[in-house]
Amino acid sequence: MDLGLGGRRYLLTGASRGLGAATARALVDDGARVLISSRSPGSVDAAVAELGGAPAAHGLAADLADPDAARRLVGACRTHLGGLDGVLVSVGGPTPGSLLDTDESAWRDAVESVLLGTVRLVKAAVPELGEGAAIGLVLSTSVRQPIGHLAVSNGLRPGLAMTAKALADELGPRGIRVFGLLPGTIATDRITDIEAASGDAEGMRARTESGIPLRRVGRPEEFGRVAAFVLSPAASYVTGTMIAVDGGVTRAL
Repeated sequence: MDLGLGGRRYLLTGASRGLGAATARALVDDGARVLISSRSPGSVDAAVAELGGAPAAHGLAADLADPDAARRLVGACRTHLGGLDGVLVSVGGPTPGSLLDTDESAWRDAVESVLLGTVRLVKAAVPELGEGAAIGLVLSTSVRQPIGHLAVSNGLRPGLAMTAKALADELGPRGIRVFGLLPGTIATDRITDIEAASGDAEGMRARTESGIPLRRVGRPEEFGRVAAFVLSPAASYVTGTMIAVDGGVTRAL
């Protein structure tokens, strides 16, 4: 299938590794140009090099908790890509913990980065987008069912999902699509670190996989291919919806 990605231009945040990097790889492999960002300049530079560098890939270190980050990122897209055809917003997972044990400061930090960081970037990007553009939010299966020991994510991700749904209504008449992606357990560095911290990485992986209908965790490229498709013109009638990429683990429809 020709996804129609040739020459199209995308901004991806949280994309120096993991799910964002896998999506950037899928986009570039199909002919798109990307500008990727994350908080670490070194990680951004390495990821851009991995993607082959200019003209296909550019990068800018930015923290979405910084109120000026959205303006800087959109400006960099104008400079390096000549405009924008789509955005994939991914923000690092909030501090883990139960509701009763999580300090209020962790909630405030997450609101600033996960919630307001996303909102600011979307508001900055929309004036640059034309008909046929797409905005994707990388959320979590916590949109549909709570995840143990991730109280902050359980609180904020469903709100962002409804924000995406409302934004799809607002931007639909302009031909701009909005959707959310709900990754389950994907074998990223973050998951590997969490497993290692448990003291029994193999046991934790086995317990996780036993609860997934496909009986395995996902691979980053499996998420990246789905994200690239939904961002592409080939998915031109997909908007206002949440798409699970979770191996079937979510029990809700």
